[in-house]
Amino acid sequence: MIEFKDNEELGKYVEEHKIIKESIKCYFNISLNTDLIVKGNITAYNINAGDIDAGDINAGDINAGDINAGDINAGDINAGDINAGDINACNIKADDINACNINAGDINAGDINACDINADDIIYNTVCFAYNDIECKSITGRKDNCKHFVLDGKIIKEEKK
Repeated sequence: MIEFKDNEELGKYVEEHKIIKESIKCYFNISLNTDLIVKGNITAYNINAGDIDAGDINAGDINAGDINAGDINAGDINAGDINAGDINACNIKADDINACNINAGDINAGDINACDINADDIIYNTVCFAYNDIECKSITGRKDNCKHFVLDGKIIKEEKK
C-alpha cells in the first residue's frame, strides 16, 4: 500500500510511472488532470480524474471519465461509462452502467445492464435490464421506445424505507 501526502506527490508519481502497481490510500481529495490507473485498490476522500482503472474504489464522491473497477463504494458518482462488480453509491449519473449489483439512491444513466438493481428512482435512456431483480420506487426511460425488464426475476416497485 502506498500512501501519498498530497496531490502534488501523487501527480508526480502518476506522471512518472503511468500505472500504480499497488493499492493507494490518500487522506485527501484526489484531483488529477490525467487518467488514474491503479493495479490495486484506491481509498480516498473524493476523486476527480480522467479515466479510472482500478481494483476496488472507496471514496466520497467520484467525478471521472470512464471507470473500470472491481467494487465501488462512494457517495455520488458522476462518470462516463462504468464497468464494475458491485456498486454502492448514494447517486449515480453515468453514460452507461455495466455492473453485477447496483445499490443506489437515484440512478440517471444511458443504458443499464446489471445482475440486480436496488435503487430509489431510476432514469435511463434506452434499455435498463437486470438478470435477476430490479427493486425501485420508480423506473422511467427517456425514449419513446425504451424498455426495462428482468430475465429471471421481478421488477418490484415499492416505497423504500
